[in-house]
Amino acid sequence: MYVRDAKNREEVWLLDHLESMELDETAFRSRDYVVAIDEQSGEKAGFGRIRVHRNDDGDDVCELTSIGVLEGWRGQGVGAHIVERLVEYAGDEGFETVYVLTGEGAYLAQFGFQRIEESELPADLRERLAGKRDGVDPDAVPMAIDVTAFRMPERLREAFKRAPEGRDEADDDESPEDFGIDPETATYKYDTGR
Repeated sequence: MYVRDAKNREEVWLLDHLESMELDETAFRSRDYVVAIDEQSGEKAGFGRIRVHRNDDGDDVCELTSIGVLEGWRGQGVGAHIVERLVEYAGDEGFETVYVLTGEGAYLAQFGFQRIEESELPADLRERLAGKRDGVDPDAVPMAIDVTAFRMPERLREAFKRAPEGRDEADDDESPEDFGIDPETATYKYDTGR
């Protein structure tokens, strides 16, 4: 199991799962996402996003958002490693603090995220919090972590190492849908005569 940057061709897959999991897809860009992949089967297990809010005053803000783990992969440390990879990325990009607006605060607290007052949020994120509460996450609360304070619980690291225990082999063949093509309505420029 490993976590890598999302590829452009995974946009449809990401959007389908964001919608089915009722996650935030505001200002969607596939290049902001990472995807967890099972090395042996090639099966995608989960995804997550770092959204950078750029400000004219140079006071950019980093938000962790849209973490999703496919149902058959839950409880195996996949989400934890997605969060870890995103926090590492934020640190590599020079951010000292990562913010998150979520109703899943207990899950993120195990990594060192702490709840903060709404008044401590940067202005961009106060607006986002109001929007999330009105839309996809009515229970959202603001949380933050200093990137150097991130800690991975050992039980989650071990679960990730063992994944995918007890899972059937997945079909890793790519389909037209993986590329955003509807095979029912697609037309092709070249007719091979077959």
